[in-house]
Amino acid sequence: MDADVAVPVVREFTAKVRERALGSEVNEALNPAQHIVKIVNEELVAILGGETRRINLAKNPPTVIMLAGLQGAGKTTLAGKLSKWLKGQGHSPLLVAADLQRPNAVKQLQVNGERAGVPVFAPHPGVSSEFENATGDPVAVALAGLAEAKTKLYDVVIVDTAGRLGIDAELMKQAADIRSAINPDEVLFVIDAMIGQDAVNTAQAFNEGVNFTGVVLTKLDGDARGGAALSVASITGKPVMFASTGESLDDFELFHPDRMASRILDMGDVLTLIEQAEKNWDKGEAERMAQKFADQEDFTLDDFLAQMQQIRKMGSMKKMLMMMPGAAGMRQQLENFDEREIDRVEAIVRSMTPHERVAPKIINGSRRARIAKGSGVHVSEVNGLLERFGQAQKMMKKMAQGGGIPGMPGVAGPGGFNSARKGKQGPKKKAKSGNPAKAAAELKAAQEKANAPKSLPTGAAFGAGAEDFDPSSLNLPKGFEKFLGK
Repeated sequence: MDADVAVPVVREFTAKVRERALGSEVNEALNPAQHIVKIVNEELVAILGGETRRINLAKNPPTVIMLAGLQGAGKTTLAGKLSKWLKGQGHSPLLVAADLQRPNAVKQLQVNGERAGVPVFAPHPGVSSEFENATGDPVAVALAGLAEAKTKLYDVVIVDTAGRLGIDAELMKQAADIRSAINPDEVLFVIDAMIGQDAVNTAQAFNEGVNFTGVVLTKLDGDARGGAALSVASITGKPVMFASTGESLDDFELFHPDRMASRILDMGDVLTLIEQAEKNWDKGEAERMAQKFADQEDFTLDDFLAQMQQIRKMGSMKKMLMMMPGAAGMRQQLENFDEREIDRVEAIVRSMTPHERVAPKIINGSRRARIAKGSGVHVSEVNGLLERFGQAQKMMKKMAQGGGIPGMPGVAGPGGFNSARKGKQGPKKKAKSGNPAKAAAELKAAQEKANAPKSLPTGAAFGAGAEDFDPSSLNLPKGFEKFLGK
C-alpha cells in the first residue's frame, strides 16, 4: 500500500502468500522469517512476469514498434532511448513522428533522434503552439514511415503517437486506427512509474483500446518501490519489458522481474550494478590499477582522481547506492546526498601541483589554503579530503601487503601468501642433550607422550579446558550462581 499498489492487487497478493505459507512444508535450511521472505520474493517475481521479456522481432523486417500512453508519460523521450538501445544491439532503427498534436513534439523527437544518432521520418511539422489546430493525419504519417523503412532497408520502425492529459474516446480511436493501419509487431504502453493508484485505470483503458503487448515504466528513478509495475502487470497480465531510470538517453534498461523484486524487498540489485560497471569501466585503467596494486606501489591522489572519474561514468551515485542491499533504510541520507560532491573533490585534486598529488604529506597549512582558494572550497573540505585519502591509502597498502581488508576478517589481500611465509615462525624444537643416556631417555619420553591417548581435562567440552573456564564471566540471571556450586 505504501508503494501505491492497487488495493485489489494487494489483497490477491497477500492471499497467495498466506495460502503458500500455511500450506507449505517447513524447510529446515530456513527459519520461518526467511521462509516468508522466500515466498514473497517468488510471488513478486511471478506477478512481474517471471522471466525477462524481449522484443519479438519480425521474421520479415522491418519490425514495427508502436508507442502508446498518456501525455507526459515520456513517450517521445523513450522513443529516443529505445532507438539508441536498439542501435547498440546492432539494429538500424527509424523513428517516425506521428504525434502531430502536442506542441513541438516533432521537433523534440528530431532532437532525440540526433542525440541518439538515429534518423527521424517527419514529413509533417506538427503544431508549434497550443493555440494551433492539428492538421496532419497521423495514420498517413505512420504508413509513410513504414514505406520509408522498407525502401531504405531499416530493420526496426518506432512510431511515436500522440497522448492526452486524460483518457478520452478520440485518443483511443486515433491510437486504434494507427494500430490497424501499420499492424505493429509490438505495442508498448508507456506509463509513468509515479502515477500511483491511477495506473490500473489507465492500463485497463489502453489495454482495451489498443491491446498493448508490453509495458515500459518511465521515471523509475523517482520511485524505486515498483508500485505501478506490480499494479499494471497484475491487472493486465502483460509483462513489463523496459524501464527508464533517468533523463539521459543511456538511462534505459531491460526490465528483470527478479531484480525488481529484490529492489522492492530491499535486497538490492547488484547484478544491474555490475553490468553498468562492466559497460562503463575503462578496462585499460582497471588493468593499470591492478598492476600497480600487485607491485605494491603507493596509491596517489592521481589514482584517486582516476577512480572518481571512472565512478562518474557509471552515472548517478544516488542511483548506484540505491541498488545496494539495505538502501531503503538509508533513503533519507541518500535523498540528501549531493551529487556535486564528486565535482568538488575533482576541483580540489586538480588545484594541487603534480608533486603534491604524488606526495600529499608535503601539503602544509599554506598549501592547503592555496588549494582551497583555487578550488573554491573551504580549507576544512581540503582537510577532510586529505584525511579520507590517507585512510584509503593505508587500506590499499595493507591489502597489498596481505593484511586483508579492514573490517572484513578472513579476506586476505593479494600479498597474503608472501606475507604468510615471511610471518612469525613456529616455536623452535628443543635441542637434544649431548649425554647419550639422557638423549635416549628424552626420546623415549617423547614417544610415550605422542602415543598416549589424548584426553580432555575434567569438565572440558569442545576442546576447552575446564581450568580455563570462569563461570563468573557469564552474564547469568540473578540468583543463578547457586546452581554452579557458588
